[in-house]
Amino acid sequence: MAYSLLRSAGLSKVSALVLSGILPALGVALGMVRDRRADVVGVLVLLGIAVGTGLGLASGNARLVLLEGSVPTVVFGAVCLGSLWTRRPLMYRFAVEFIGADTPKGRDFADRWRYREFRHAFKVTTAVWGVAFLAEATARIVIVESTSTGTALSISKVMRYAVAGVLIAWNIAYGRRAKRTGEAQGAAARARGDVPPPRPL
Repeated sequence: MAYSLLRSAGLSKVSALVLSGILPALGVALGMVRDRRADVVGVLVLLGIAVGTGLGLASGNARLVLLEGSVPTVVFGAVCLGSLWTRRPLMYRFAVEFIGADTPKGRDFADRWRYREFRHAFKVTTAVWGVAFLAEATARIVIVESTSTGTALSISKVMRYAVAGVLIAWNIAYGRRAKRTGEAQGAAARARGDVPPPRPL
């Protein structure tokens, strides 16, 4: 809406895109100030806006400004896939951060890492999110290069929510299935007496 209003006021495509990007940048910055911490997603969004703005102003090409949304998407997707070769995949780290590592629930959650099925579930989740985000970035680049500026802007803004919605829905369904499988295997292990005794508090 901001882009359309600025264009109707006579601003160029690049100027309208850069100025309309101020609104999401301010939203992210205010969120960081309110929470008194810089979250990873917020930093990536600001980085994308800064890169797109810089490229657009330097080149005068509106399409380069539109590619700002692909910067955090590519970075996040690449980090997801890269984390598969580390001790803990990224989505597991996010889950621990969300639950609270120093809470009883968080410690119980972290203790489940010893189970192979638990580790496998988070590796699969991280891989799916990484591939999906890279695919989204690729689709956005194709759309930016093959459609008008206004159409590309509208589609790219909606696309991120659509992709996130599909991923969250899949994540919930996959998590429930993995939980049922884990509970069944845990019950079978307890029946066989293979479960180690609980750790002392």
